[in-house]
Amino acid sequence: MISTLTYTPTIDTLSRIRLEIRALQPQLVVWRRGLHQKPELGFSEHQTAKLISQQLTKWGIEHQTGIAKTGVVATIVGNRPGPVLGIRADMDALPIHELNDVPYRSQHDGLMHACGHDGHVAIALGTAYYLAKHRDDFAGTVKFIFQPAEEQPGGAKPMINSGVLHDPDVNAIIGLHLWNNLSLGTVGVRSGPMMAATELFQCTIQGKGGHGAMPHQTIDSIIVAAQIINALQAIVSRNIDPLKAAVVTVGKLNAGSAFNVIADSAHFGGTIRYFDLAYKSFFKERIEQIVAGICQSHGAHYNFDYQHLYPPVVNDQAMADLVRSVASTVVETPADIVPECQTMGGEDMAFFLQETPGCYFFLGSANPDKGLAFPHHHPRFDFDETALSMGVEMFVRCVEKFCSL
Repeated sequence: MISTLTYTPTIDTLSRIRLEIRALQPQLVVWRRGLHQKPELGFSEHQTAKLISQQLTKWGIEHQTGIAKTGVVATIVGNRPGPVLGIRADMDALPIHELNDVPYRSQHDGLMHACGHDGHVAIALGTAYYLAKHRDDFAGTVKFIFQPAEEQPGGAKPMINSGVLHDPDVNAIIGLHLWNNLSLGTVGVRSGPMMAATELFQCTIQGKGGHGAMPHQTIDSIIVAAQIINALQAIVSRNIDPLKAAVVTVGKLNAGSAFNVIADSAHFGGTIRYFDLAYKSFFKERIEQIVAGICQSHGAHYNFDYQHLYPPVVNDQAMADLVRSVASTVVETPADIVPECQTMGGEDMAFFLQETPGCYFFLGSANPDKGLAFPHHHPRFDFDETALSMGVEMFVRCVEKFCSL
């Protein structure tokens, strides 16, 4: 990972953004803040979808609503024949109570746009508005995919199953993520794996409860769970190729109800992350082997559940090169393009990239000088909104370049 402060823009971030897109900046902020005030969870983004549809209708852009419950797909055709490029923007918020003291803070208690998806929608809307006015500047077709439920349970698969990559067939797809791990004015892009596979596991240990002063009469589920959790930490260090990257994290553990009672059962769960698809079945099998072996040694029983959520986000070489070349015309210096930018975070953009060549990239949005550097999924997450017009410029130039190839 590149730290937030590694790359810092040296000149005005907007200086290489065309004047007409700069002029959109106030409207981009209005859209983003309006969405930020009305966050909605996955597959419940009804007001978000309504706003998107209203804007597209106002601009005379052909679109469909209600795809995979709340998804919206819009199509803009250039004035010359050419390929079809997809642009994907996710719409959902998170079950987080916002702590920012700003005029546009969430009006829905317990819900918050804490990952930048409100900005993604605003950028896609701005791009659609601009392209609809400049159909002479590109050939072919641009298909905008406003996707629900990225944060879980995942809206990409249902949208793909609904046929959003067809009629017309999408030749390639791009998307961006506003990224507070990078400074404003930077772009992170790489070919190959960029974000990790995301998998979840849960396990319940069934022991035999009893009095805390008489442990010989019990099977202590907490002791069993503790030994399993410790053993899981050796998987990466001892079972994974040291030249590969992987993470095993136990994020929750619940057991017991009193100081003097040995718990009858213990429940724990966590997440697995990796880049190499060769490990797709490995972690499930290895974790259950460890659970089964330790339970057997104590005479305990277990219930184990494992979910494969998202595969790795893998960028196509040619599309990553295209995005990188476009970024070089938007950022101030070559150092502002962050190479080999990876994260163990997951994204269901991965499913789109399994279906068609594409590139998902990071757009730096942190500005520590303004206090805008809290991490994603934090209750004080916010970003420098200057990144919005930069995102529109990146998308527009990608369209112009891809549709002229």
